Amino acid sequence: MTRTNWRGGALVSSVAVFFFSIFFFVILAVGLGFGQAEPGPEEGGHEVQIWAGGGHSVPGGTSHTGIFAAGLRYGWVITGAHLPGLLRGRFEYAVDAEPAYLIFQPANTAYGVGFNPLGLKWNFVRHGRFSPYLELSGGTLFSDHSVPTYTDTVNFTSAAALGTHVLGAKYNWSVELRYLHISNAGLANPNPGLNTVQVRVGVGRFWRK
Repeated sequence: MTRTNWRGGALVSSVAVFFFSIFFFVILAVGLGFGQAEPGPEEGGHEVQIWAGGGHSVPGGTSHTGIFAAGLRYGWVITGAHLPGLLRGRFEYAVDAEPAYLIFQPANTAYGVGFNPLGLKWNFVRHGRFSPYLELSGGTLFSDHSVPTYTDTVNFTSAAALGTHVLGAKYNWSVELRYLHISNAGLANPNPGLNTVQVRVGVGRFWRK
């Protein structure tokens, strides 16, 4: 049991480091850090991104569990800049498709797919190449094994994230810290829930039609 837990956590950590290294190498290779930066999120604009991330369970729910996920995002920047001072920014609505979801549990490794139809993102006014953001999101997760073990294969997800885009000449990359809660919302008993803290990285672009 202990060996399984250790392997799950170690695998998540290794995968997260691997993907961060790959994204960082790609950024350097294509020269995202050079040339004039793209405009970033603007009213009437769109965002597309591929991302990957992983993390581990934290107190408040099921323990000894790791998660790795990868997905695709599409977003719509709906408003212009609002609010004063440090809060000034633009509102974006986004959806995420998650075709690769791995949950490393003591009893097994569950494979799942997810869909997040509710992504509420506040893009703060950019500072140089940095475009920070705050996000709240929610969706569903379907898996081949119950998550957590002995609960249900259908779950709901809610998350909060704080991160930043680093704008390049054509594309941007992002890095964020994300808190994710997984629960069956009482559809099955018991319902201990699963809370994780994750690091996510992504590559994408903003544009206006």
